[in-house]
Amino acid sequence: MKDTFTHQGMRKKLVEILKRKGIADKNVLQAIGKIPRHLFMDSGFVDHAYVDKAFPIAADQTISQPYTVARQTELLQVKKGDKILEIGTGSGYQAAVLLEMGAILYTIERQNELFKKTKLFLPKLGYKPKRMIFGDGYIGLEEEAPFDGIIVTAGAPYVPNPLLAQLKIGGRLVIPVGENVQIMTVFLRKSDTEFQKEEYGEFRFVPLLEDKN
Repeated sequence: MKDTFTHQGMRKKLVEILKRKGIADKNVLQAIGKIPRHLFMDSGFVDHAYVDKAFPIAADQTISQPYTVARQTELLQVKKGDKILEIGTGSGYQAAVLLEMGAILYTIERQNELFKKTKLFLPKLGYKPKRMIFGDGYIGLEEEAPFDGIIVTAGAPYVPNPLLAQLKIGGRLVIPVGENVQIMTVFLRKSDTEFQKEEYGEFRFVPLLEDKN
């Protein structure tokens, strides 16, 4: 589990690329600059760890492109101490970014292989979610609601109502919505019944799957 000067230099370059692509949140950039992304990938992909691209991981899933992770995190507007729900733990990289930024994190993964692997791996790097759950992200985590923010890291064909219902007033849901191509969508909860919706361009994600396997 080495993090060399070379890796650190590559991360600096990645941060510069993200800045050029429009990521402005200093805390997000700092987290990306600190987290050893190469440790979240299979060893064969280490050379590609700091290229701004998505890569395959176990269970036919991917580790998202750094720009996508940064953009979603920026849209979530995370503040230290915020209670965040992540749908789709995956490799744990997005979770690490949120934890590095001081979020209190609850995270759900429905692929058992990934869940088991990431549950062991994240604490080894010093990242400890409040809870990691093997389950169905479409239903959220009602017993821990409400949340300051909810982030969905897979493409959702529609917006699951339980996720909207589990937001605090003033809370934000960041979710890529669509079948083949997704539109990054942010819902800001204004009141018990009112949500403000904004869209932030096209992205491509692996699909959000219902029910656990």
